[in-house]
Amino acid sequence: MRSNDGTRTGGELLVDQLVAHGVKQAFCVPGESYLAALDAFYDRKIDLIVCRQESGAAYMAEAVGKMTGRPGICFVTRGPGVTNASGGIHVAKQDSTPMIVFVGQVARDMREREAFQEIDYRAVFGTMAKWVTEIDDPARIPELVSRAFYIATSGRPGPVVIALPEDMLVEKATVPDAAAFEPIETWPGLTDMSRLQKMIWAAEKPIALLGGSRWSQQACAAFARFAERFAMPVATTFRRGHLFDSMHPCYAGDLGIGPNPKLLARVKAADLILLVGGRLSEMPSQSYTLLDIPNPQIKLVHIHPGAEEIGRVYRPHLGINASPTAFCSALEGLQPPNEIKWRGGTEIAHNDYLTWTEKATQMPGAVNLGEIMVWLRGKLPADVIITNGAGNFSGWIHRFFRFRQYNAHIGPTSGTMGYGVPAAVALKQLYPQRPVICVAGDGDFLMGNEFATAVQYNLPIIVLVADNGIYGTIRMHQERDYPGRQVGTYLKNPDFAGYALAFGGHGAVVEKTADFPAAFAAAVASGKPSIIHLKIDPDAITPSTTLTAIREKALAGGNKPSGTHR
Repeated sequence: MRSNDGTRTGGELLVDQLVAHGVKQAFCVPGESYLAALDAFYDRKIDLIVCRQESGAAYMAEAVGKMTGRPGICFVTRGPGVTNASGGIHVAKQDSTPMIVFVGQVARDMREREAFQEIDYRAVFGTMAKWVTEIDDPARIPELVSRAFYIATSGRPGPVVIALPEDMLVEKATVPDAAAFEPIETWPGLTDMSRLQKMIWAAEKPIALLGGSRWSQQACAAFARFAERFAMPVATTFRRGHLFDSMHPCYAGDLGIGPNPKLLARVKAADLILLVGGRLSEMPSQSYTLLDIPNPQIKLVHIHPGAEEIGRVYRPHLGINASPTAFCSALEGLQPPNEIKWRGGTEIAHNDYLTWTEKATQMPGAVNLGEIMVWLRGKLPADVIITNGAGNFSGWIHRFFRFRQYNAHIGPTSGTMGYGVPAAVALKQLYPQRPVICVAGDGDFLMGNEFATAVQYNLPIIVLVADNGIYGTIRMHQERDYPGRQVGTYLKNPDFAGYALAFGGHGAVVEKTADFPAAFAAAVASGKPSIIHLKIDPDAITPSTTLTAIREKALAGGNKPSGTHR
């Protein structure tokens, strides 16, 4: 309850800053360490979504940051609460996502005694977050929260962790609110753009690779116009497929895990790479084999909003410190050469992509996840949002679902299991009119169980659980390196459809591909959070191969099993 003397508690000041900075929703697991801040939400116009586990709250906040470009907000309690949330902080770090995590702390007069659930947040999260701080004085809350918004969004975006001593949150202060933050764009210089045009004109086999964060719908549209004018082939990097319309005639495909071999050959044969927004890290670089380090053998133009990223791994021939939004706007001033030597190659690249993704590959078992992805892409509207966590199941999304719109795909480039369901919950709350589909593996689903939260808030997401009874990625690697020696990867799973019903949602089981359309239609018609349990043959391990083929290849290469464990 607000005082009449103009003072506010630390908790009130804190939540008022969120309102001032335009925050519309926050995600939390309640804790006694920040009760005063929790109380301040009572009469503020911010949707507070209560989650079942702190990792889910952090994944939800990260997904909102990824979708909007503005910091996702998460509140968790001290000790085990914030360590549970560390997975989401790590995703925000690796995925370059703006996020602010507010975490309770022991009272100021108890610090340094290892009080109940006490943690040194600077030590624990100092290498994982862009900034970690602790607010000792409520009068400094407006200043430090404002700084957090700028740090989280500027340069290469990332997470900020702010510790809140519980006694500070009940202490009163008289201080004005900070002005609303505005993201700061870094623009390329005229000299940079002039050099870029000359390099493109001199090229014979250029290709653009899009990745990273700090994009917008307008930036994507601007880059598409540039690609059209220059007939530039464009590939997207790991889990950034939404940055370029897959049916655009310049689209060459997804450069992630298991890419089209023809796309991989095209990148290797390029004489100029425009890397826009991304870092070309382990997954898109095919374990750092595409470019020599530190001096790439292919001419590289690296455009990135974080100056510290340019030259950190690859020494570019031209480094441009600019956000994708600003850089794409500046592309309007470039002129294509009179003769575009590579135009025919761009047409071939797009046709190669269409051929690679047109029809699902034949796989063992009665349920073909590729055929389901092909069916969904033909039925779902362009504004659908697809989320996923991590696992081999996601390979079918990357290969066969064609993303047509910015932010149609939200998944962790950090490869985090358990991400998909919380992300779907958060995004359905943010965009209630857009269909939100989560594709999850069986192990992945149970690591990120916020299905109860979807039911509690009546958020009708649809979750496809691809159940093959194993930790598929690890089993695949076992068969490659230790054929026939299965250990630690078998899963005994529940009835996922019954699980949905137990929470008050809708559930269905699909044991044949032909049964999927009816099951999906019933899920939509239910108007409830839904789980469609897909029974997948464990031998169907990727869109391109099987466990049996991997094992036989390993054995033929000389790897001999000495036993099998389950």
